[in-house]
Amino acid sequence: MTPQEKILSVARETILTEAKAIANLEQLLDQNFAKAVQAVYKSKGRVVITGIGKSAAIATKIVATLNSTGTPAVFMHAADAIHGDLGSILQDDVVICISKSGNTPEIKVLVPLIKNFGNTLIAITGSIDSFLGKQADYILNSFVEKEACPNNLAPTTSTTAQLVIGDALAVCLLNLRGFSSQDFAKYHPGGSLGKRLYLRVSDIADQNQKPAVTPNTPVPQVIIEISEKMLGVTAVLQDDKITGIVTDGDIRRMLQKSTDISKLTAGDIMSANPKTIESDSMAVDALDVLEDNKISQLLAVKDGKYYGVVHLHNLIREGII
Repeated sequence: MTPQEKILSVARETILTEAKAIANLEQLLDQNFAKAVQAVYKSKGRVVITGIGKSAAIATKIVATLNSTGTPAVFMHAADAIHGDLGSILQDDVVICISKSGNTPEIKVLVPLIKNFGNTLIAITGSIDSFLGKQADYILNSFVEKEACPNNLAPTTSTTAQLVIGDALAVCLLNLRGFSSQDFAKYHPGGSLGKRLYLRVSDIADQNQKPAVTPNTPVPQVIIEISEKMLGVTAVLQDDKITGIVTDGDIRRMLQKSTDISKLTAGDIMSANPKTIESDSMAVDALDVLEDNKISQLLAVKDGKYYGVVHLHNLIREGII
């Protein structure tokens, strides 16, 4: 076996080991999980997630997922908790503690303190008979037979299992809350995912110049309009309504047929009945029109009148593509 083949073999074994463990989690789900979800959903407080070591890293990711899907959550490191950070737990908060063994020294110190506060405690652990498992109000079983690490030591499969349970928890809560794509956009206004959900055609068109000519505009002036507005296109308007469109492609095709353009007008070379889109449509819908028709520019309209231009490059720049 070559070194490359050995590497691929180990990688495939790692993936298969973790995949098998994740598939087995479905068999471990019970009423504890359903009750834990309901406890979080009905809580008037936040979700405080804690852990130590690699479990702490997983906790921070679950916190991020919950926050982005409508469930307020904060991270509290288990080691820092017993040195002052316990003050971050409020009366109505639900606490989720993540630990593979459920028996680490920090967990044994932390859990009784949480119980004394009277907060609901949810455990994500691979050992339901552990100290954490026995103290928790609800246990989410993340048991795995072995780590993907050949020495069965480095947290690999176990942390993946914890992460998947956290995702399942977040998705169930999302479902209960009726969390919509519009809600998602509110929490992701700066990202490309959010832009796909809130950015409108008008937002794009307003950034661009507004090229326009009439059917009687001489072609040399049409070329100047297209060049000056730098969108590779101009609308052809009659009484403020779109009657056609001239693109730089139309100009090139015209010049291939004849170099004498002195008597030609926009009406002679325009494409009638161009594709348009309403200005209040979503930008992602404009992308669909562009792709379906294999074009680079799209004219926007509002109340039946010319509003502006959306260019494929605008959508690329905004991260819609």
